[in-house]
Parts: sequence; C-alpha cells; structure tokens
Amino acid sequence: MIYKNIYTAKFLSRPNRFIAHIEIDGKEEIAHVKNTGRCKELLVENATVFVQKSDNPNRKTQYDLIGVLKGEKMINMDSQIPNKVFGEWAQDSGFFGSLKLIKTEKTYGSSRFDYYLETEKDKIFVEVKGVTLEKDGVVLFPDAPTERGVKHINELCQCVKDGYKAYIFFIIQMDDVKYFTPNRETHPAFADALRAASQSGVGVYALSCKVTANSIVADKFVEVKL
Repeated sequence: MIYKNIYTAKFLSRPNRFIAHIEIDGKEEIAHVKNTGRCKELLVENATVFVQKSDNPNRKTQYDLIGVLKGEKMINMDSQIPNKVFGEWAQDSGFFGSLKLIKTEKTYGSSRFDYYLETEKDKIFVEVKGVTLEKDGVVLFPDAPTERGVKHINELCQCVKDGYKAYIFFIIQMDDVKYFTPNRETHPAFADALRAASQSGVGVYALSCKVTANSIVADKFVEVKL
C-alpha cells in the first residue's frame, strides 16, 4: 500500500478522537486522525507525525494523520489500512492456496466480517484487526475495551461449527516486534474469547509490516501468545 502527498509534521495536541493540531512548515494546522483509538502512547506532544495532504480543496481538514515516530520506530496508525494490507497479502502470499473469490464486508449471522474467501475446497471468513499498541517490543490488542471485537470472535467460532474455515489476523502496523498477545489488562473478556476461539479451530495469526512514511506492506508472521 502506497500513500501519496505525505508530509512530515509535529504533533501538538488532540482535543478529541477525530482531530489533531499539528505544526507543518511552521504553521499550525488541523488534521483528521485516521484512528479513533486512544493512541496516548503514540500521540505525545512534539512527536514527529506523517500526514497525507488531500487533493480535495473543499475538505474541512486538509490533512490526514496516518503515521508517527515512537522513538526510532515508525508506526502506521491509519485504522483503515489493515484491511487493505491483508487483502494484498492474501492474494500474493499463497497462504490460503488458489483463491477463486475475495469479497469484503461479508455478513454472516449477526456479524459483518472483513473478508470472505473461497478456494476450490474451502469457504473462509476472516476478521482483520490493526495493532498499534507496543510495549517493550510486545504488541497488544485492543488498546480499549471492544465488545464488538468479542462478538466477532464468537461469531467466527460459529462459522467453524457451521463448516467454514475462520481466521482472525492481527495486522501489526510496525516492524521489529517480539510477539503479539491480547491485552488482558485492558479487556479480559477479549483475551478469554480469543483463546477459546483458537481452541475451537479459529486460526489466530499476527503479521508485522514494513512501514515507511508513505507505505505499508505485510512482512512476516509474528508469534502469538494467548
């Protein structure tokens, strides 16, 4: 995934989930934050951030905040990107075999999953989660309680019972991490549900990404500790 029109800026403040005040070329601007998560460990005062300038002159905010430097580590924090990264990887990696069908936003039961895939022999549901929370090289999800996430996991278990294959992929929006684990401290129910799903036949995988200021691509599997 390649971004266009990327600029380097300085983070100043985040008055709400949706916007940030930034400084770019010595001028204060307002940027749309493409991640409604807390991201408190990322968006700290004077952090170097990366913003995409819009081509639409009628937009209220001219910039989208899509990345940040945490120390020396480049982190993509665009919550819309993990699905696209997974889609590219699913087609190119051969992990699922030869894909006959790739469909996004597929409803099953009372959930809408990110992907529905078909091969010659398998029908597959996939849920994708983006991961931006990192502590001492360990990456965690979620960074805030997510009942919707628990619901998706339980529905994936039902897919397996109904004869489908089911997976949850955690797209780690950074490189050079030790392992992935659910954030039990923040949401114990999510951690419990993920472990139960794995034991029920849902595939649980994590992929780190190569990230630059203007690109992100899935790179390699990361150990999952449940």
